[in-house]
Amino acid sequence: MKKFLTHPIGIDQGESVLFSDFADGGDMWTGQGARERRTAIRFKEAFRSVPFVQIGVALWDVDTSSALRAEVQAEDITPEGFNAVFRTWSDTRIARIRVSWTAIGEVAHEDDWNIS
Repeated sequence: MKKFLTHPIGIDQGESVLFSDFADGGDMWTGQGARERRTAIRFKEAFRSVPFVQIGVALWDVDTSSALRAEVQAEDITPEGFNAVFRTWSDTRIARIRVSWTAIGEVAHEDDWNIS
């Protein structure tokens, strides 16, 4: 469990298309080559510390002739952003993926002192 101090809590959210390989015959659609995609996501403003990030698939366009195998994760989370990571394997073919995410964490307050 993440516990917050008495600082204000901020919530940022958004959506991002991680790839669209159908139109140009990319690796995810052909089922050959790289089976992982990383997209850097930047928060609208930095959090005071590393926030909690929840990520999920908002849209997936897939070939149904094989089993659907997929994983989506938020990795390398910092106060400024994170990497949205999508992975698939074997013969799964993915045309496009869009993810939605929500970040919750402490944000700076105008009364905070910066002594450095």
